[in-house]
Amino acid sequence: MKLEWSIVWQSRWLLLDGALVTVLLTLLTMAIAVPGGILLALMRGSRFRPVALAATGFVELFRNLPLLLLVYWAFYVMPVLTGLSLSPFTTGLTALCLNVSAYNSETFRSGINSIRKGQTEAGLALGMSRGEVFRQIILPQSWRRVLPVLASTWVSLFKDTSLVSVIAVGELAHTAMQIRSQSFRVLEMLTAMAAIYWAMGYPQAKLVDWIHRKYGVRE
Repeated sequence: MKLEWSIVWQSRWLLLDGALVTVLLTLLTMAIAVPGGILLALMRGSRFRPVALAATGFVELFRNLPLLLLVYWAFYVMPVLTGLSLSPFTTGLTALCLNVSAYNSETFRSGINSIRKGQTEAGLALGMSRGEVFRQIILPQSWRRVLPVLASTWVSLFKDTSLVSVIAVGELAHTAMQIRSQSFRVLEMLTAMAAIYWAMGYPQAKLVDWIHRKYGVRE
């Protein structure tokens, strides 16, 4: 079998565009899912039972659905139910945000619950409101505790963005598969796609290791 690696070089700009879309999807998803996760965690801890139940229902629904199924559901079913017709990119981003927000919620909930209640009581005793206690005492400490987990979620999300290729979002996996279909160079394009994902993912994994060592809380 003769391999023609020149197809990879000839397609470099298309692959670069796909890689940039992958990075953009990862950035936008985390930019939405981090505040979304904090909000859901606070709602789950609310004293108002309907609010807590609504947040729990959201988290348990989207955390336990396969992400691939969620992508298909957002693309085919959501427009029928809501009447909204979204682009493939927006649909894929929506599915990723729903899934990652549910996971981030549990991450933040664990971080918030790990802070001793005595600190909240001390803040209230000093005349601070509950909002001030959360923003100035609880959240900064929780943030440091959950940062290594969030970093791991980031790396997983970076790879999971390839799932939105099934609805024709032009990220790296979809771009590489399109080139493969047009050129019939299956081995070359699959190998190139794996190499690019590894080259982009390995530094992120090393960064996560560093964050674990620097910010991991040991008690």
